[in-house]
Amino acid sequence: MLENKRAETLRLLRESGENVSGQDLCEHFGISRTAVWKIMNQLKEEGYEIEAVQNKGYRLLNEPDLMTKDELESRTHTKYVGQTVYYSHEVDSTNTWAKRLAEEGAPNGTLTTAETQTAGKGRRGRVWKSPEGTSVSMSLLLYPDLEPAKAPMLTIVMGLAVVQGVQRALGVDTRIKWPNDAVLNGKKLCGILTEMSAQIDYINYVVIGTGINVNQTEFPEEIAEIATSLAIEMGHPVNRAKIVAAVLEAFEENYEKFLEAGDLSALQEAYEAVLANKDQPVRVLDPKEPFEGVALGITSTGELRVRKEDGTIAEVHSGEVSVRGLYSYV
Repeated sequence: MLENKRAETLRLLRESGENVSGQDLCEHFGISRTAVWKIMNQLKEEGYEIEAVQNKGYRLLNEPDLMTKDELESRTHTKYVGQTVYYSHEVDSTNTWAKRLAEEGAPNGTLTTAETQTAGKGRRGRVWKSPEGTSVSMSLLLYPDLEPAKAPMLTIVMGLAVVQGVQRALGVDTRIKWPNDAVLNGKKLCGILTEMSAQIDYINYVVIGTGINVNQTEFPEEIAEIATSLAIEMGHPVNRAKIVAAVLEAFEENYEKFLEAGDLSALQEAYEAVLANKDQPVRVLDPKEPFEGVALGITSTGELRVRKEDGTIAEVHSGEVSVRGLYSYV
């Protein structure tokens, strides 16, 4: 019973910024002062620094950098995205966990998160590294009323949400490298993997896995030239849960616009406003015929529009090719 009240207690303490009286908490929850005291002790055991002053109440002085159910639920202001959180210190893969929960009937918007993954998934079968205590590893479970062919566009919806969430939370000029890589100062901040279970004409569920580099200070040699973290770029550690909450809030806004339109048309303007490739020379690494041109923007279904050297416009599909800047990753 008290477990369900910890997140709300954190929210009240954080939003107050001052002392919250024990009596007010008793009345808010309909519980005893002893129960309030137990909640505070549980939060202290998790690492929250809470001051208790006689006749004044409780005040939140400092917070640990956690990705727990309590921390995320206390920060996320959404209708359904991230309102049900499953947290584990270590899992095989947050995507695999979310898929298991889908088979058990978990609600729309369920979020799985972990400090580390033993078998994190990247695109095209690659392994996604999840250093303990420094990155965001999360997966979002959705049941969209959508044709299966449109599900890949959800990766772009999430990519845009990561960029918007980081911008809102930290005020930094994050951009998106088509189709869905959040980048900062020309280096990659996140990876997204969308998986689905579907029949021929309808989707059973979709899982969007998102890994964000937040507090890493170094990367494996093979990706060190193209990867970065928020801490590296900001010069100081960043609260991961604050980033997750901002991303989830941006995603819910984008997702509802996407579902209403049935494509990306309602998000094109916002997407192109942060598209790092826009009006830039790019090299399209098409296995059939690589070519160079200038990126113009995206279509309503997410293809990159590229003006080729002969003046013709090509629409590039993300599942088929890679796009690079002529002189860099972006």
